[in-house]
Amino acid sequence: MSAQWRTARQRKPTLVIGGTGKTGRRVAAQLWDRGVPVRIGSRATEPPFDWQDPSTWEPALQGVESAYITYYPDLAVPGATEAVAGLMRQALDCQVKRLVLLSGRGEERAQRAEQVLLNSDAEWTILRSSWFCQNFSESYLLDGVLHGKVALPAGTVAEPFVDADDIAEVAVAALTEPGHVGQLYELTGPRLLTFGEAVEEIARASGRPVRYVSISAERYAALLAEQEVPDDVVALLMYLFTTVLDGRNAYLTDGVQRALGRPARDFREYAWEVAATGIWNGSPTTV
Repeated sequence: MSAQWRTARQRKPTLVIGGTGKTGRRVAAQLWDRGVPVRIGSRATEPPFDWQDPSTWEPALQGVESAYITYYPDLAVPGATEAVAGLMRQALDCQVKRLVLLSGRGEERAQRAEQVLLNSDAEWTILRSSWFCQNFSESYLLDGVLHGKVALPAGTVAEPFVDADDIAEVAVAALTEPGHVGQLYELTGPRLLTFGEAVEEIARASGRPVRYVSISAERYAALLAEQEVPDDVVALLMYLFTTVLDGRNAYLTDGVQRALGRPARDFREYAWEVAATGIWNGSPTTV
């Protein structure tokens, strides 16, 4: 057994809140690969963690060394800042000082939650992320790809899509390595793409006819309602598409390079890798 492995095994667990989500499960997997013990924070684990039930926070935080914090569904929703503030106070009471928060670029509401950490005694790192590449393969945009038509109120605004694997790798570095405390990393991919251009990359990689269609915000809201998407999720998506996606984030940053010493992964690499799994050759779940 190597000295590095013994050191990792002697560590207290890292709590990964949202450890079954897009970034959380990747963070957990990378920590396990490093031999770092992990405690998944979700309603289905023991002890459970539920953002809506503050009584679950202290048991989940007891005995852990650090925490990766993702707020579901998004830091932009009402009540998120207050919840993060309460969790942070509980974490400090439990002697958990190293906190890594996943945030969003260009979201004023999310920045209120960031400020909670900035004004605290925690050893914080903030990951301010752009749109995930994986939204096209693991989230709400997958059905559109499978139907051959991705209809969104995104117009021709460009976005520097970032790979969730890059986000996770930065988070793990911040949780386990020196040099990241007090850092705010804006995480983007290396290239600006409109949603239409991103869909073209997916079509090219998958060999399937997939097209992007720009629709009005009103039509998009109506489509979500027809699919019985919960009202709070509809409100969040409308905020993201009509407020945040206005061009304010149409520029690149070097956050991945600063944190990891390498360039961020390009959307094209993501698209070809996902296409090879066959995910985009499946059947849509809605009609």
